Amino acid sequence: MTTPWLVTGAHGLLGRDVLAELAVDPDAAVTGPGRDRLDITDPAAVHTAVAGHRVVVNCAAWTDVDGAERSEAAATAVNGTGVRHLARACADHGAVLLHLSTDYVFPGDARLPYPEDAPTGPVNAYGRSKRAGELAVAELLPHTGYVVRTAWLYGAQGSSFVATMLDLATRRETLEVVADQHGQPTWTRALARQLAALGRAALTGQAPAGVYHGTAAGQTTWCGLARETFRLSGLDPERIRPVGSERFPRPAARPAFGVLGHDNWLRAGLTPLPRWEDQLAAALKQPDFAALAAAARATSPAARTAGS
Repeated sequence: MTTPWLVTGAHGLLGRDVLAELAVDPDAAVTGPGRDRLDITDPAAVHTAVAGHRVVVNCAAWTDVDGAERSEAAATAVNGTGVRHLARACADHGAVLLHLSTDYVFPGDARLPYPEDAPTGPVNAYGRSKRAGELAVAELLPHTGYVVRTAWLYGAQGSSFVATMLDLATRRETLEVVADQHGQPTWTRALARQLAALGRAALTGQAPAGVYHGTAAGQTTWCGLARETFRLSGLDPERIRPVGSERFPRPAARPAFGVLGHDNWLRAGLTPLPRWEDQLAAALKQPDFAALAAAARATSPAARTAGS
């Protein structure tokens, strides 16, 4: 018998990879509405959509961090109230909920990785809106609700930092990139596999409900990520110039340290995600990223010199 899964926000950066991961699972029957078909701020629509599903993966979210600073109520309607609608519907229909959250629920003032039970303290409206969603899951689904915090996501099928760096490499000889924010670059395909494993473990009772940190092992900076992207793509990493966050002022404050610990995966008998360098190396072999890298190499200063 197949297990019915519902993936909300299925047309987004992560949602598409979750759909792809579940599509190759013969035991999963997947429904994947995009925002145009399911608005999670509509409680009646959510209640109807969840019916008949055993696992719900919530990839729907307001992701515009700076936009949330200007429109906190609108961001919270999606990231907080919308998640409450999903949690209530899951409670009514007996479904497991895997809800995606963020490292931005933390203040970013730590020096060691934040454990799953560390006190939260968002420094911006986006973080506050996501924390509201976490609290809704904990309140309404104490035994079947899973909050998976992730960060620094990149994927081959949409806009992401890695894709942007490779694109800019075709047009600029040097790039300035922030070197004083620390985090864990995480490949959406690797996270999708982890979510599928968590959903299956939740159904069998192997994984207890609660908070899990769905980020890569290790840590780096945005500058470090850009340089490693260039190195692995056959580009000169010295083209990336480190700068401080003050070089790019933004409406929303960014936590300086968003490194997360992964102990709850081990407690649940599941393997945490691989190191960020290994994930990036695997991601850059995918056709979309490989094409971007090839274009960047073809237009690099070395290539232009060789062709002159």
